[in-house]
Order: sequence, then C-alpha cells, then structure tokens
Amino acid sequence: MHYIWNVFTTIRISDLLDIACLSYIIFKGFQLIRETKAMQLFKGILIIAGVYLVSTWFKLQTMRLIFKTCFSWGLLALIILFQPELRRILEKVGRTSVSSFSMFSGSSDTDLVSLWTNAVDAICSTAQELSASKTGALIVCERQTKLGEQIATGVILDCKPSTSIFGTIFFPNTPLHDGAVIIRDGMIHAAGCFLPKPQNEELINKQLGSRHRAAIGMSENADCIVIVVSEENGNISVAEDGTLTRGYTKNSLKELLSARLIPVDTSKDTAEKSLPQRLSERLGLKWKRKK
Repeated sequence: MHYIWNVFTTIRISDLLDIACLSYIIFKGFQLIRETKAMQLFKGILIIAGVYLVSTWFKLQTMRLIFKTCFSWGLLALIILFQPELRRILEKVGRTSVSSFSMFSGSSDTDLVSLWTNAVDAICSTAQELSASKTGALIVCERQTKLGEQIATGVILDCKPSTSIFGTIFFPNTPLHDGAVIIRDGMIHAAGCFLPKPQNEELINKQLGSRHRAAIGMSENADCIVIVVSEENGNISVAEDGTLTRGYTKNSLKELLSARLIPVDTSKDTAEKSLPQRLSERLGLKWKRKK
C-alpha cells in the first residue's frame, strides 16, 4: 500500500494529460477498425501475442524464437496490414482545416451559402422528379476532401445546378447518364465520373445495384455526401462515411443536405464584434462592454 501511495503522490498533471491523450487515441482507433476486416486482423494479432506469452511461460524455445522473429518485423507488418485504416485516419486528420483552429478566423462567405442553398434545392427537386419516373441518378457533393481523381474521369461542366440540367444529364441513354455528377462549392463541376468500389464489397447487401455500391465506396474514401436514386424502385438513398441510409423524401433530404452542406454565415455578426470580444468568446469568457 505504501508503494501504491507513492505512485499516486508522484503523479503530475502532465502524466494525467498523457494518459488521457493516449486513451483517446486508442478509443478512436477501436472506433475506426470496428466492424471492418482490420478488427479480425487485430484479433489475430492478439491471439499470436497470447501464444507467444504461453511459449515464453513454458519455455518453448523454438516457438518463442519464431514469434520473436515475427514481432521484430511487427511495425512494418502492421503498416502493411492496416494500410486502408491508416489512410483513412490520415485523411480524417487532413480534413481538419487550419482555419477551424484559428482564434480570429471569420465564417463562410455569403456567396458560398447562396450557391449551396440553390444547389440543395435543385438536388432535392431533381431527386423527387427522378424518383417519380424511376430514373437512376448519382450525385456527389464534395466537401473538404477534394475529388480530383474522380473528376479526371468525367467531363468538366462548371455550371449552376438546376432540375433541367440534372434531367438532361441523367436522361437514359445519354453519354453521361451512367456516371456520377460531382458538385463542388455549390456548382456542377463534372459529370460522367467513375467512383471507386467499396472496400468490403462482399459485406454489402446483394440487392443493391452498382450505383449504391459506388456511392458507398466513394463515401468511404472521402467526407462527401452521395445521393442515389434507384432506377428499379425510385428510392432515394444517401451515403455518408461508408454507411447507406434509404427511404428519403424531398423534405427529409433537404433537411439532411442543408445541415451537412450549407455553411453557417455569421460574417455579419462577427464583423460587428471587436477583437477582444471575439477573443473572449473563443475562450468561453463573458464579455462586458465598458460604458
């Protein structure tokens, strides 16, 4: 008890911070690999580690030597085995813009709010019309992760979105109707684009067609929002972060896209506030203006 008490008395604030950060990283790591192939690989690594401990305990020299050799290359093996998950982690870290940490950064431009508002209205109206006529469609709304690789496979348009343009693009048997439309900053940037396949395609419902699979694959590789209209039954679906949700209506789709895509324009309020006031609000302090 005296030894345990000495340990607690020597703990510093930096030690607690170190433990908290490491615990958070481990927790987020488990969240990323949960329900993926990486989780199965992680379980296999734990089993191998358990066998190594048993062989060490019972002094099984040959087994111990084999596993020790394997563990000497462990870091390189982990990088190879968990390459997709590590890539997703780095992409998520890279999506965090520096401006979001800035203490004095302003908010989104009013023009961008207007463009995305018009784009959301056009997408929702188009989805409703195409759903009624059972016309297939695939629309990708780009966010922080740029989709240059996918845009390179299509045709650059750079036009304002509308139901007429979407209807022309996705009209059956036209040159661009099979590909995806990519929306960038509230504008139709490209059409006829090819999207990547999902990582765990064998786990996806067999009833889903190629458009839904492409939507899931695209949402796994980037932070985009993908809207799918099924040509079999006219259902409207949305893919985000590798998850597909179905059964959207025009109103529910508009509610989702508005929350995800339309930036909050507080530039007017921010401009009216002084620098000390903005600083105090960022730090969570109460601001009192002197009379």
